Amino acid sequence: MTYYKNRIFKNTSVKELRPKVEEAIKSQGFGVLTEIDFQATMKKKLDKDYLPHLILGACSPEYADKVVSLEPQVSTLLPCNVTLRELDNGDVEVAAMDPSVAMQMIENEKVNAHAKEVRDKLEKVLEEI
Repeated sequence: MTYYKNRIFKNTSVKELRPKVEEAIKSQGFGVLTEIDFQATMKKKLDKDYLPHLILGACSPEYADKVVSLEPQVSTLLPCNVTLRELDNGDVEVAAMDPSVAMQMIENEKVNAHAKEVRDKLEKVLEEI
Protein backbone atom coordinates (compact mmCIF):
# COMPACT_ATOMS: atom_id res chain seq x y z
CA MET A 1 0.00 0.00 0.00
CA THR A 2 1.44 3.34 -1.02
CA TYR A 3 1.36 6.23 1.43
CA TYR A 4 0.82 8.94 -1.18
CA LYS A 5 -0.90 9.78 -4.44
CA ASN A 6 0.82 11.78 -7.14
CA ARG A 7 0.57 13.30 -10.57
CA ILE A 8 3.36 14.37 -12.96
CA PHE A 9 3.19 17.58 -14.99
CA LYS A 10 5.29 18.41 -18.05
CA ASN A 11 6.29 21.78 -19.46
CA THR A 12 5.74 23.73 -16.25
CA SER A 13 7.57 24.75 -13.09
CA VAL A 14 6.87 24.56 -9.38
CA LYS A 15 6.34 28.33 -9.39
CA GLU A 16 3.84 28.20 -12.28
CA LEU A 17 1.96 25.21 -10.89
CA ARG A 18 1.64 26.40 -7.31
CA PRO A 19 -1.39 28.72 -7.80
CA LYS A 20 -3.27 25.89 -9.55
CA VAL A 21 -2.46 23.52 -6.69
CA GLU A 22 -3.60 26.05 -4.09
CA GLU A 23 -6.84 26.69 -5.99
CA ALA A 24 -7.53 22.94 -6.18
CA ILE A 25 -6.80 22.61 -2.45
CA LYS A 26 -9.21 25.45 -1.73
CA SER A 27 -11.94 23.98 -3.95
CA GLN A 28 -11.96 20.85 -1.77
CA GLY A 29 -12.43 22.79 1.47
CA PHE A 30 -8.80 22.95 2.54
CA GLY A 31 -6.51 25.84 3.30
CA VAL A 32 -2.73 26.01 3.36
CA LEU A 33 -1.60 26.46 6.97
CA THR A 34 2.12 25.95 6.53
CA GLU A 35 4.74 26.11 3.83
CA ILE A 36 8.25 24.75 3.80
CA ASP A 37 10.59 25.69 0.98
CA PHE A 38 12.60 22.49 1.17
CA GLN A 39 15.13 23.68 -1.42
CA ALA A 40 15.90 26.92 0.48
CA THR A 41 15.95 25.20 3.88
CA MET A 42 18.44 22.53 2.81
CA LYS A 43 20.67 25.16 1.21
CA LYS A 44 20.61 27.35 4.32
CA LYS A 45 20.96 24.60 6.93
CA LEU A 46 23.19 22.07 5.14
CA ASP A 47 24.56 24.02 2.17
CA LYS A 48 23.08 21.27 0.02
CA ASP A 49 21.52 21.89 -3.38
CA TYR A 50 18.06 20.58 -4.24
CA LEU A 51 15.77 21.21 -7.14
CA PRO A 52 12.68 23.35 -6.33
CA HIS A 53 10.60 21.55 -3.73
CA LEU A 54 7.71 22.97 -1.68
CA ILE A 55 5.77 21.29 1.11
CA LEU A 56 2.32 22.76 1.68
CA GLY A 57 0.52 21.83 4.89
CA ALA A 58 -3.13 21.56 3.84
CA CYS A 59 -5.88 21.48 6.44
CA SER A 60 -9.62 21.07 6.37
CA PRO A 61 -10.87 22.64 9.61
CA GLU A 62 -14.03 20.53 9.39
CA TYR A 63 -12.13 17.22 9.28
CA ALA A 64 -9.44 18.36 11.72
CA ASP A 65 -12.18 19.10 14.23
CA LYS A 66 -13.82 15.72 13.65
CA VAL A 67 -10.69 13.64 14.15
CA VAL A 68 -9.18 15.67 17.00
CA SER A 69 -12.52 15.40 18.81
CA LEU A 70 -12.24 11.61 18.53
CA GLU A 71 -8.48 11.30 19.15
CA PRO A 72 -6.76 14.44 20.51
CA GLN A 73 -3.25 13.12 19.85
CA VAL A 74 -4.03 12.72 16.15
CA SER A 75 -2.99 16.35 15.88
CA THR A 76 0.58 15.03 15.68
CA LEU A 77 -0.32 13.80 12.18
CA LEU A 78 -1.90 17.04 10.97
CA PRO A 79 -1.93 18.83 8.54
CA CYS A 80 -1.99 16.79 5.32
CA ASN A 81 1.07 17.53 3.21
CA VAL A 82 0.88 18.32 -0.48
CA THR A 83 4.23 18.65 -2.20
CA LEU A 84 5.41 20.22 -5.43
CA ARG A 85 8.79 18.92 -6.53
CA GLU A 86 10.83 19.42 -9.66
CA LEU A 87 12.19 16.12 -10.95
CA ASP A 88 15.58 15.54 -12.54
CA ASN A 89 14.02 15.50 -16.03
CA GLY A 90 12.36 18.90 -15.51
CA ASP A 91 8.85 17.56 -14.92
CA VAL A 92 7.02 18.56 -11.73
CA GLU A 93 5.48 16.04 -9.37
CA VAL A 94 2.56 17.06 -7.19
CA ALA A 95 2.00 14.52 -4.44
CA ALA A 96 -0.37 14.30 -1.51
CA MET A 97 -0.15 12.07 1.52
CA ASP A 98 -2.76 9.37 1.90
CA PRO A 99 -4.21 10.09 5.33
CA SER A 100 -6.08 6.79 5.35
CA VAL A 101 -2.72 5.00 5.47
CA ALA A 102 -1.32 7.28 8.17
CA MET A 103 -4.42 6.97 10.35
CA GLN A 104 -4.53 3.15 10.25
CA MET A 105 -2.08 3.00 13.13
CA ILE A 106 -4.60 4.78 15.36
CA GLU A 107 -7.01 1.84 15.15
CA ASN A 108 -10.13 3.97 15.52
CA GLU A 109 -12.71 3.17 12.86
CA LYS A 110 -14.39 6.57 13.11
CA VAL A 111 -11.06 8.35 12.55
CA ASN A 112 -10.27 5.96 9.69
CA ALA A 113 -13.60 6.71 8.02
CA HIS A 114 -12.87 10.45 8.09
CA ALA A 115 -9.33 9.82 6.82
CA LYS A 116 -10.74 7.98 3.79
CA GLU A 117 -13.00 10.95 3.05
CA VAL A 118 -9.99 13.29 3.24
CA ARG A 119 -8.02 10.92 0.99
CA ASP A 120 -10.80 11.14 -1.59
CA LYS A 121 -10.73 14.94 -1.44
CA LEU A 122 -6.94 15.02 -1.86
CA GLU A 123 -7.27 12.73 -4.87
CA LYS A 124 -9.74 15.25 -6.32
CA VAL A 125 -7.14 17.98 -5.72
CA LEU A 126 -4.72 16.07 -7.93
CA GLU A 127 -7.38 15.54 -10.59
CA GLU A 128 -8.37 19.22 -10.67
CA ILE A 129 -4.90 20.63 -11.27
